[in-house]
Amino acid sequence: MSRIGKLPVNLPQGVSVTLGADNVVAVKGPLGELKQKVDIDIQVLVEDGTVKFTRPTDQPRHRSMHGLYRALIANMVHGVSVGYTIKQELVGVGYKVEAKGQVLEFSLGYSHDIHFELPKEVKATAVVEKKGANPVITLTSIDKQLIGQVAAKIRSLRKPEPYKGKGIRFVGEVVRRKAGKSANAK
Repeated sequence: MSRIGKLPVNLPQGVSVTLGADNVVAVKGPLGELKQKVDIDIQVLVEDGTVKFTRPTDQPRHRSMHGLYRALIANMVHGVSVGYTIKQELVGVGYKVEAKGQVLEFSLGYSHDIHFELPKEVKATAVVEKKGANPVITLTSIDKQLIGQVAAKIRSLRKPEPYKGKGIRFVGEVVRRKAGKSANAK
């Protein structure tokens, strides 16, 4: 058995899971609703405040899908009950970000500003805590896959470089630094 797949998903208070046609699992909670189509071979059983997953055989395909769909549904349950938050900071002189509704306006040292449109499921706030501190972007969403993809796309606008450490990084991320050229090298 899959170690992940055999674990039941516990449903917190206020979260409901329904199994629809074509094996579509709908998870509804206080923050919203998410849907995921589950492969027809994986059986989903909702009972007594838990969701359980079973597979028909031990084929590699079934084993991999068993843990996958359990993890996806568990992420959906966490998302509609608590939500997900990702924080990113802009490190660099003159790097700025401004949130205007669903559009983030970046100034990242290029010759032009970058306008980044967010999906409607993701909310963003841009804050500078104190004067001289790095701007911090806070992304919130109920969809773990989507918020991770958006955060990766934002980071790709100006990846942290190893010599000065400038760029967009996740809060708490450690950037490995390289030594620059030595002036007295002989």
